[in-house]
Amino acid sequence: MLQDKVEKLLDEALEERPSLFLIDLKISTANQITIIIDGDEGVSLQDCVDVSRAIEHNIDREEYDFSIEVASAGATEPITNPRQYLKNIGRKLKVKTVEGDKIEGRLEAVSDDGITLTWKAREPKPVGKGKHTVEKETVLEYNNIKEAKAVITFN
Repeated sequence: MLQDKVEKLLDEALEERPSLFLIDLKISTANQITIIIDGDEGVSLQDCVDVSRAIEHNIDREEYDFSIEVASAGATEPITNPRQYLKNIGRKLKVKTVEGDKIEGRLEAVSDDGITLTWKAREPKPVGKGKHTVEKETVLEYNNIKEAKAVITFN
């Protein structure tokens, strides 16, 4: 079956390139193979070409009529793999929680269970009138994150 062959070849290709990892694999009913990869240090065009060739050169075109597309995860796409958080440490993230809360903060740390975000907020002073800036921090478990996206800033 095409799905099994593609998965096996993809696993082999990624084993040879340990900094790369799979984000998504789709095979349509018309055998259109779409693979989205990411990497601990990003993904180059050559990485996409190498993964594509590792698959397409090892599937018999006489047996399967297919097309293949290998792409890197887009900068505006949600973070879906815990490994993607590691390369975003220090960047600002917009996170929606399962409960519906929205948090925008700097990704400070990543653990096996979740992430730590920090941000500054203006709050009323404990004594007297006016507001002051306070540092906030929260730890979110992966299973409590509905969606996370890196915020792109232009300096």
